[in-house]
Amino acid sequence: MSTQVAPADATRGRILLAALQLFATKGYQSTSIADILQRAEAHSGSLYHFFPTKQDLLLAVLESYRDGIGPMLLAPAWQGISDPIERVFALLGAYRRALESTQCTYGCPIGSLALELHEPDPAVRELLAANFRGWVGHVRACFEAARERLPRGQDPEQLAVFALTTMEGAVMQSRTHRSLAAFDASVAALRDYLQRLEADARGEGS
Repeated sequence: MSTQVAPADATRGRILLAALQLFATKGYQSTSIADILQRAEAHSGSLYHFFPTKQDLLLAVLESYRDGIGPMLLAPAWQGISDPIERVFALLGAYRRALESTQCTYGCPIGSLALELHEPDPAVRELLAANFRGWVGHVRACFEAARERLPRGQDPEQLAVFALTTMEGAVMQSRTHRSLAAFDASVAALRDYLQRLEADARGEGS
């Protein structure tokens, strides 16, 4: 069986990758079709064949993020790390490295799009929500795996939402101040909170 990528699939992939990169760096509204075509080295006919509207392209980008959280983000961040709570901080560390490598200009693509699109179409809003649910779900699984280290009745879903909120807010402040100080302070506060929860859980067992 041939493993070669069909030319049409390759063209669609280039267009999608170009849009993904440009929406992340320039924003959705500020990215023009011409920008995408130039980055993808594609013709307008090809783009409109695969994506009849710019919003169709946005939906495809959001689907790519939703489906790619495991291979693109979690797998590299969690490589060699088995402790479930440390996996949460390894994920936050991946965002810190992205900030550091871009002089604090990196923004979480989903968070940035959610802020930019104040009243998104329902289909767009649902995919944004699906991306956040995916992130929260994976982090919740970490806290569920560490349940015996947490106080009885502690909600892993609540902790996961808290971790996501910490990350998104820390990224926004670091981008604004062009400094990692806010990110580091936020992550340190989250770690301190979790350590206190673990201490409370040990107290319950004594």
